[in-house]
Amino acid sequence: MTNDDKLDAWIDTHFDEEVRFLQELIRVPTPTPPGDNAPHAERTAELLKAFGFEAEKHPVPAADVQAYGLESLTNLIVRRPYGKSRKDGERPGPVVALNAHGDVVPPGEGWSCDPYGGEIKDGNIYGRASAVSKSDFATFTFAVRALESLGLPLKGGVELHFTYDEEFGGEMGPGWLLRNKLTRPDLLIAAGFSYEVVTAHNGCLQMEVTVHGKMAHAAIPASGVDALQGAVQILNALYAQNTLYKKVSSQVTGITHPYLNVGRIEGGTNTNVVPGKVMFKLDRRMIPEENPVEVEASIRKVIADAAALSPGIEVEIKRLLLANAMKPLPGNQPLVDAIQKHGQAVFGEPIPVMGTPLYTDVRLYAEAGIPGVIYGAGPRTVLESHAKRADERLALEDLRKATKVIARTLRELLS
Repeated sequence: MTNDDKLDAWIDTHFDEEVRFLQELIRVPTPTPPGDNAPHAERTAELLKAFGFEAEKHPVPAADVQAYGLESLTNLIVRRPYGKSRKDGERPGPVVALNAHGDVVPPGEGWSCDPYGGEIKDGNIYGRASAVSKSDFATFTFAVRALESLGLPLKGGVELHFTYDEEFGGEMGPGWLLRNKLTRPDLLIAAGFSYEVVTAHNGCLQMEVTVHGKMAHAAIPASGVDALQGAVQILNALYAQNTLYKKVSSQVTGITHPYLNVGRIEGGTNTNVVPGKVMFKLDRRMIPEENPVEVEASIRKVIADAAALSPGIEVEIKRLLLANAMKPLPGNQPLVDAIQKHGQAVFGEPIPVMGTPLYTDVRLYAEAGIPGVIYGAGPRTVLESHAKRADERLALEDLRKATKVIARTLRELLS
């Protein structure tokens, strides 16, 4: 029996335990907003301790968290060093970080089961974050446990990074850990799906646009300035951009073209009042080839030009998020090669290298010069996982197999 066979066998033997671990993680809600996520970190650390893994707790200062728009946030690091230290204190091999996020969007409506129940039916586990990405808390934890069970001579180390700020952009999650020099791994594998290894992703610009008019009685509308009509003018101009964006193509497989979405709008005071203020929030996805500064300037110009067509309208624009695209760093090839090789062996099919139209906090590691890839437990598409929709689910066989792929990959990189 090869070492990889032994890893697979250990994972199979302990798979029920892995599923129970994931159920416990799902059952501690982490809807963001409001973002009260420190309790989940505490529970995760408690569960990890039962496996002999000591989790360092790194609470982000409350004032910083609240100014950011969240309630509580504690990031976790588990360090597993292998081999003997050199005299200068460095490990004689690479340190591989495994990152997954525990914050999730609120469950919303339409569930057929408890969104925080971790229910299992028809070979799937259901619950918010079952696929994105508490599943990879389990994948990564049990892959490391399997690796250490063999007692092989290893070098370098593994770090588990369980963070709680992906939904708001990552600056208080991985970004905070990196800025405070709490970690500096050599390589990174971040939570993803099982049938492709992702090396690039879109960037994202999010903005809040407030349109100001002048309130008036609906019986004498000419005495006011209708902020909603001004907002409609602006929205039509923004939506027209989507037609133009389709003419811009990315060269990255898996990424098509830029696009824009308006995800929230609110305004007005009553049915019989001319609305004096309307606010909306937009999300502009940027392909890796685009320049974020130019994209933001272009959006601001579109808004300003459209607002100028509505006399009396004034507009405020606030940037909420600017997440750069992730581009592959040259040093990620060992990760890509190992995951593709072991992925094909475990899943019985090729694991292609792809880009994704999503944006993630993995970009923050790349911006710090840490080569990384996105790979973990999940289906072929986000749509299949029901991520950010009702009845989010994960096929248990994808969890099992992805754990094997990660364990084999770590064995290869750290041997």
